[in-house]
Amino acid sequence: MKFVAFPRELQGTGASRRLRHAGKVPGIVYGAGEPVMIELDHNALFHALKKEAFHSSVLEMELSGTAEKVVLRDVQKHPFKLQVLHIDFQRVDATTRIHKKVPLHFVNEAESQAVKFDKCLINHVISELEIECLAEKLPEFLTVDLGGLAKGQSLHVDDLKLDASIKVVTHGRKNPLVAVVVPIVEEEIVAVAAPAAAPAKGKGKGKK
Repeated sequence: MKFVAFPRELQGTGASRRLRHAGKVPGIVYGAGEPVMIELDHNALFHALKKEAFHSSVLEMELSGTAEKVVLRDVQKHPFKLQVLHIDFQRVDATTRIHKKVPLHFVNEAESQAVKFDKCLINHVISELEIECLAEKLPEFLTVDLGGLAKGQSLHVDDLKLDASIKVVTHGRKNPLVAVVVPIVEEEIVAVAAPAAAPAKGKGKGKK
């Protein structure tokens, strides 16, 4: 994805407040050189942040006519307003190793034996994984194939088919659970018979 940033000349709390009032977002780009203060159009950034790829892939930032590869590092948002307050990016190149949380995309769930034949549900225990890899190998998402699951089975991190260059960061947890098959519990439904409707007045009576 591409986006446009502009050099930010003024710094400080007051300058940042004026930028926000003008529909801009203050930010910073660091790594592989001197940090650079930037500003971005708020509306364009707000819509870009709704896209999954903006959070989990290498981005192309145009700054002063020069393109740089960066990854999103931090976003500060207003606690209740729909407003982005500040944003951080990190420069990356082919040799940069990064830690990044990447979303999981689950596929083939409906075709699995667990769902199709065993009439179970598959619970997605986690929705993202933190990985370590070269920036140029950073995937936009990781695909989790649930097609092989049956009743009583589960899927763990070690079961995922990942590129050899990708290392999952588990923070000491051994082989975390990714998805588990859950049987459907059928609850007995007690039917309550409705009272018979009273016959309408005047019907079924002969004339005297």
